[in-house]
Amino acid sequence: MAILNEPEVASAASQGKTRAKAQEVHEVVPDETADLLMALLFAVRKIVESGVEGKRRIAKTYREARSLIATIDRDRGSARPRIEACLKHFNIHKNADDAAAAGWMLAAIQERVSERDLYGWRRLKEIVDVAVQELLLSEQLPVH
Repeated sequence: MAILNEPEVASAASQGKTRAKAQEVHEVVPDETADLLMALLFAVRKIVESGVEGKRRIAKTYREARSLIATIDRDRGSARPRIEACLKHFNIHKNADDAAAAGWMLAAIQERVSERDLYGWRRLKEIVDVAVQELLLSEQLPVH
């Protein structure tokens, strides 16, 4: 769990260390958690690399994902149907090389983490919450 407690995990994307950090994580934590962290680092990198307008687009997409999620029931307590819906949209945007894919991925990860049965879920939640907060704050920034 040491890797998940390191504060630089959340900022690794902005420092260009995403692949190295992801490899370290794969060596320390269970596969699903490592996979989610890699996906989260992808989303954070897209957010960091985007300008104000790009961040706003990602935030809008994140809100669309949350709205879609609200319309989908859990399957016997599982968020899987919600996650799969988000991943479907994520793949469409990612295949089009659209940074808005990050909004769908954030929502999917948020749903998985909300189940609270994942190794390191609390730390993942903290990182997701910070990423979402940054996105939502970007909506308030003036456009130059």
